[in-house]
Amino acid sequence: MSLMLVPQGRGSLAEQAREILTLQEQILARQEQPMTVTSQTVFLREPESLTPCETILLEHYGAKRPITNMVFQPPCCGAALALEAWAIGGRDVRIEQGGEHTLTVSYDGTRWIYCAGLRSEGSRGGIYGQTIAVLKRMQRALEQAGGGFEHVLRTWFYLGGITETEAGLQRYMELNRARTDFYRRIKFHCSVAQPSIPQGIYPASTGIGMSGSGLVAGSLALQTQRGDAFLLPLENPQQTPAYAYHPRHSPQSPKFSRGVALVLDNYITTWVSGTASVVHSLSRHPGDIRKQTEQTVENIEKLISADNFVFHGIKHPGARLNDLAKVRVYLKRAEDFSVCKAICEKRFGSVPAIYAVADVCRPELLVEIEGVAFTKRARPLQNART
Repeated sequence: MSLMLVPQGRGSLAEQAREILTLQEQILARQEQPMTVTSQTVFLREPESLTPCETILLEHYGAKRPITNMVFQPPCCGAALALEAWAIGGRDVRIEQGGEHTLTVSYDGTRWIYCAGLRSEGSRGGIYGQTIAVLKRMQRALEQAGGGFEHVLRTWFYLGGITETEAGLQRYMELNRARTDFYRRIKFHCSVAQPSIPQGIYPASTGIGMSGSGLVAGSLALQTQRGDAFLLPLENPQQTPAYAYHPRHSPQSPKFSRGVALVLDNYITTWVSGTASVVHSLSRHPGDIRKQTEQTVENIEKLISADNFVFHGIKHPGARLNDLAKVRVYLKRAEDFSVCKAICEKRFGSVPAIYAVADVCRPELLVEIEGVAFTKRARPLQNART
């Protein structure tokens, strides 16, 4: 289960943190099975809150602290922090704490590796060198947990000063250059059943801004030998694949898929990458938060639709917007919060959401949204061509 928690009170950081952690405990205690929090993302209003927040979490969780990303993205509502947490329970679930940055969850023939908390150290080498160093540390952490980078299906990159320039290039472009160079050595297992699919199929991903000048990264990886499991990369029919962008958008294009779906028995989980108001490869509706939000939601709707699954070769009812288990909404300008939230609540319904202030990778883009959808089918999935 996923939890998206924002404090109602506006006391100190410690008081707000205790409020949402207590609420989390109460929610988990109401479940039929004992639940363990496995991974979490903490959205902080101020970089100065990092150390005290880490102390609060350590005191709360003790040795069983979840794998955690701490990002400097102020909650739009004015709270000192917000928390996205994932928890799991069940008799057959086995949770193993790895090193400082990994935790594994095994059940029903699958093994998940959560990797988080990887933060750039210093500024040597610019953002290119920092990204390469963080990716290498992520690779080592995954290997120490018994996996590898080829098993990664979802990544997150939180980059300070994402639209600022460095050595004449936008910092996000330098991140893309580093990611491209690092990924050249990786053959991603886009399909568990077909591990030899040519490179060029990439994980779902979010590359988003944050306060400060550093880089924070995390990932999710999957290992399984189940014959009924495979991963399906999704592209939006009205968007150019990010990895095929013209060099004018980035000398080395962003290497990610618009979404990745895990087909497992009669269930499907779809990770939606960070999505913005882009049609084909061009930004739409500059300066208009209402139209940009509507276009972004439309892009997500088309990505996860039944028609798009059929286009990608799978007969499946797809997912609707209200099948999303949670969304994150990143806003460049805090003053756009009320307009954006009203549109999202109208289109997504009661889907849990966290709204955070964060710069988007293009100066003209005002909003970016990511999410995860869960759907079920009464009978096994079939290839659309059979």
